[in-house]
Amino acid sequence: MDSTLNSEHRPFSIKLWPPSQNTRQVLVDRMINNLSTKSLFTEKYALLSREEAEQNAKRIEDVAFATADQNYEKEPDGDGSSAVQLYARECSKRLMEVLKKKPRSKEDSKVTSDPTPTQTLFDISKGIRAFIEAEEAEKLLKPLTEPGNTYSKICFSNRSFGQGAAHVVEPILVSLKNQLKEVDLSDFIAGRPEAEALEVMNIFAAALEGSALESLDLSNNALGEKGVRAFGALLKSQRCLEELYLINDGISEEAARAVCELIPSTEKLRVLHFHNNMTGDEGAIAISEVVKRSPLLEDFRCSSTRVGSEGGIALSEALETCTHLKKLDLRDNMFGVEGGVALSKALSKHESLKEVYLSYLNLEDEGAVAIANALKESAPSLEVFDIAGNEIKAKSVPAIAACIATKTLLSKLNLGENELKDEGTIQISKVLESLPQLKEVDMNTNLIRRAGARVLAQALVQKPGFKLLNINGNFISDEGIDEVKDAFKKSPDMLGSLDENDPEGEDDDGDDDKESEKGEGNEDELESKLKNLEVGQEE
Repeated sequence: MDSTLNSEHRPFSIKLWPPSQNTRQVLVDRMINNLSTKSLFTEKYALLSREEAEQNAKRIEDVAFATADQNYEKEPDGDGSSAVQLYARECSKRLMEVLKKKPRSKEDSKVTSDPTPTQTLFDISKGIRAFIEAEEAEKLLKPLTEPGNTYSKICFSNRSFGQGAAHVVEPILVSLKNQLKEVDLSDFIAGRPEAEALEVMNIFAAALEGSALESLDLSNNALGEKGVRAFGALLKSQRCLEELYLINDGISEEAARAVCELIPSTEKLRVLHFHNNMTGDEGAIAISEVVKRSPLLEDFRCSSTRVGSEGGIALSEALETCTHLKKLDLRDNMFGVEGGVALSKALSKHESLKEVYLSYLNLEDEGAVAIANALKESAPSLEVFDIAGNEIKAKSVPAIAACIATKTLLSKLNLGENELKDEGTIQISKVLESLPQLKEVDMNTNLIRRAGARVLAQALVQKPGFKLLNINGNFISDEGIDEVKDAFKKSPDMLGSLDENDPEGEDDDGDDDKESEKGEGNEDELESKLKNLEVGQEE
């Protein structure tokens, strides 16, 4: 009985917040009409076109809702009436701000408009790397709250956002997400405890969910799998992404699988960068699935990611589908010979390649020759070829030289840290003479002596537009150094440092020591013999 009486006397409560989606849309429609139809206010200030009114009304409602919703979270036991009042006030205030800011006519616009170009980039990354909290965020990000702003690109890099600052950013991002095209959140949680960093990422991801971004940079955030999944809402909602950067993010095998799972749409992806992660073979296999789904890929970077032969083969096979590729950077991995051979098959299908970076892949002679042979028949517009640090010996040079000879647009060649010796260097030099666009050549640490250095210098010094030759770290005699410097005496800036040259240097097998004992005359004989060797001639 008592319970019935208590039930009858319990106060009846109606929750006023949040408004339904239908209510929100009715308000947007009302504001569109207020902005685009004649009234006392539009006659006094300005009349917007239907398109302008729609864009501004949606933005105003988004900001007002986010602001009121934050207020409601502070009083969860209330009926939401104060949030409704704040929601209405914010809409009304921002509506008037738009009307007042809009010039009344084209004539007025000519007089009152800002003569500076329209601002599209908002960037806070300059200056000292520091934490940012709520109060500073409100001041720093104020331009993003101004009605009618045209920012489509934001860069929050180099500032570490705490939870308070993230809550300040949240309604701003919600208001801007329909106009944002490029978002840079690289290095934006540095030094934060893991729990706070993950919460900040969740807030940013939720605020930007549903945006139509073309470029997203999440680099330098030590994401790992937890961080990747914290951005899940944002990543899953992207359908127009053209550029994705996940550099130095602790992308492990598990995190790579999460990336593959959470980015379902990569049909428009042109740029994909994974530099400096701990991806490994299994992670590379997961990333290769993303690559397979990216037929328009033009720029792929997966350097310094601990990928071995198995992962290298998987990536190489995936790259066969990316026939629009222009730039490929796989440096500093452990592909080995098998990975190199697999990669050569993919490279044979890439006619658009302009830059290829394959240094420090443990290719050895077999892998390097396979790649050279493939590139000889493809990539006619190649401008940069980097195959340094692959234990390539002089016996592989005919294939490499034959490849280079077909690249008339080549501007930069890096064969450093191999074992080409004088024999290989002189063969390469002969080919370089015929390349009109060549600007830089790196042949450092190649066991080169006087003869090879002299021929190489003579081949490049008279080349129009040539900028830099690096032959440091070789075994050039003092006389040879003098000859090279003399060749470049009119343009000394074209010759790199020689401070690590070792005139007394020896090969591990001692062969060059025997050569040096035969005297300088034999160097001239070697030079003469090799100068007449035809490119591609078998040994």
